[in-house]
Amino acid sequence: GFYLLGKLYFSHDSPINYVSVPRIFLAIVSFSFVMYLIPGMWGAPLKLISAFPPPDFYSEGWKIGNQSNALNITDLSAMNAGAEPEHCPHGLSCFHDYDKALAYAKKVDKPIMLDFTGKACVNCRKMENNVWVDPEVLNMLQNDFVIVSLYVDDVKKLPESEQYISSATGNKVKTYGNKWSELETIKFKTNSQPLYVIMDYNENVLIEPKAYDPDIKSFVDFLQHGKSNFLKKKS
Repeated sequence: GFYLLGKLYFSHDSPINYVSVPRIFLAIVSFSFVMYLIPGMWGAPLKLISAFPPPDFYSEGWKIGNQSNALNITDLSAMNAGAEPEHCPHGLSCFHDYDKALAYAKKVDKPIMLDFTGKACVNCRKMENNVWVDPEVLNMLQNDFVIVSLYVDDVKKLPESEQYISSATGNKVKTYGNKWSELETIKFKTNSQPLYVIMDYNENVLIEPKAYDPDIKSFVDFLQHGKSNFLKKKS
């Protein structure tokens, strides 16, 4: 903004004797955008850009304030079983380990929602910040499902004993991200994110998996039908 107004300039710039209307307009836009961003330093939601930064719980640097709009809804029994709400959207008690999620789902007799996602997935952030945050969606995710969020770009190394050669690609599966990407590719015949899969703890898919869809009603229907099919399958 200051550059556009001629208050800052580089050595190769020509002197600005007057500021044109387009420059003034762009400077106003720049300053307005800065003012919009400032509250985000203290954790205010910035929905205009929320899809582009990594998840608000994923940080490798310093923070100012809480910097999270999580709702702090946690399930102690899920945490004891391996859930990590501090690393989940909106404080949900989600798992990041497939096998632990299956075991917990069997224990509490609930369906599982697989969330194939990524730290650098723009559409995943759009879903979490604009769809998951809806009160009805959030309530069902917290109370009716066991969520397992599998990050396909997780670069954490697998233990040497768990590394293997992929039957699908022929490449070595060395990281957790490789492992979850392999699972999605082989089991669900796709490798796009986000992908939401509702299944029972015997790994039977209960409803057709759902890809990116920012329509809240559509996602509510997806969850309701998944839950209904789980209950029918039990009876």
